[in-house]
Amino acid sequence: MSADAKIAARHEAAPAATSRDAKRTARIAALHEAAAQRILVLDGSWGAKIQELSLTEEDFRGERFAAHPTSLRGDTDILCLTAPDVVSTLAGEYLAAGADIITTNTFTATSIAQADYDMQAHVAEINVAGARLSREAADRFEERDGRPRWVAGSIGPTNRTLSISPSVEDPGARAVDFDEVRDAYREQALALYEGGADIFMVETIFDTLNAKAALKAILDLRDEGLADLPIWISGTITDLSGRTLSGQTVEAFWTSVRHAEPFAVGLNCALGAELMRPYLAELSAVADTLVAAHPNAGLPNEFGGYDEGPAETCGNIGEWARSGLVNIVGGCCGTTPAHIAAIADAVRGLRPRAVPVLVPALRLSGLEPFVAA
Repeated sequence: MSADAKIAARHEAAPAATSRDAKRTARIAALHEAAAQRILVLDGSWGAKIQELSLTEEDFRGERFAAHPTSLRGDTDILCLTAPDVVSTLAGEYLAAGADIITTNTFTATSIAQADYDMQAHVAEINVAGARLSREAADRFEERDGRPRWVAGSIGPTNRTLSISPSVEDPGARAVDFDEVRDAYREQALALYEGGADIFMVETIFDTLNAKAALKAILDLRDEGLADLPIWISGTITDLSGRTLSGQTVEAFWTSVRHAEPFAVGLNCALGAELMRPYLAELSAVADTLVAAHPNAGLPNEFGGYDEGPAETCGNIGEWARSGLVNIVGGCCGTTPAHIAAIADAVRGLRPRAVPVLVPALRLSGLEPFVAA
């Protein structure tokens, strides 16, 4: 059965309106209201915390996939099915640290990325479970203190790129095509919606064309009346060139995705807060929507770990907030609940960035932006 057929079958089976959807509509309204009043806090790195657990192959497999023919160690998303207690506990730790928005443990949960583990057939189930686990954790904390928490469905870049050839001998070669990537994202987005996500977070974007495939899938679902959720787009500046891996500057990247009218646009991963700042400032100046940033805990050391502590990370992010650069902040690789607690303290009581009103103009982009005078 094709991805579209699976989606149609699930949609036919779902009721037209549910109390869950009504609650989600109310939460989304509360999200916009909260973002207008204060700087919101995102969670930190799921991978860093999962690595601390030193899980074995058997832990990743669980009972359900004990006989699976391919190794599953390292497939953190499958833990949504095989070790849901691990996922729930981690979500709770970040919420207790002060996160307003909790992501889902679904960063690689597309049919394209899960093919490395021969788990394509379980993609929809992984995403539904991941969203439900985060939703349940968020609801528990809201019941305790009455403060809404939101779930951002994590939609990662996949491990294939549409803009760059995998072969130096054939620049035109591609491992996937646009329709394949769009269909993979369509399946993921609908499953995240079904699981209870409040936001679609298209994150860690190194290839804008991949992001466009994700946005196409999400906007198609919106046009069909299936999944009208706020969109959060987060790009990755891969090094001090100030460009994404596919070559775009920050402003060109924003121009390329602005048509999706996202709730928020931002930067994450690759760089620590200190090195990310000039690119964040550039984005803040040109984006007429909320700006978000969740940097790494500095740059990785020679062992692939991260040495930047909470005090240093929150010191930089606090300066961003005082300078009026951000509306949402959090952490990416190497950040822990301690980092998020420090970040929440650093931005508490500070005013969110004012969204600029841009002068109407023709804005185009390739690798560089073009604005007609």
